Amino acid sequence: MKILGAGIDIVEVSRLKQAIQKRGDPFLKRVFSKRELEQLKKRKDPYEGLAARFAVKEAVVKAFGSRRDAPKSLYEIEILRTENGIPRVTLPRRGLEVLISMSHSREYAVASALLLKK
Repeated sequence: MKILGAGIDIVEVSRLKQAIQKRGDPFLKRVFSKRELEQLKKRKDPYEGLAARFAVKEAVVKAFGSRRDAPKSLYEIEILRTENGIPRVTLPRRGLEVLISMSHSREYAVASALLLKK
């Protein structure tokens, strides 16, 4: 595998929460897939998970850099947990893989992404 790019991002949980409260469903539906939202609704407080996924999406965009095949919107980047609880990124492109790491506290969410060619 060849590394094509790397990205990192940090998000303040409170700022994302404010954006969601201000813009509501249109914001959520523009950024997150239905499956992502369904997974996070099961949580007592979904904002930390939403912030972590937002950070992953931003890190993935940064990993793509100025490549022509970069996602056109954050919605195209889907982060779902596997049955084992491992977060995985799915992209609508073949031949590329993204390795991610994400973490959060009550205040911040951080993520990194490596874009790989299989």
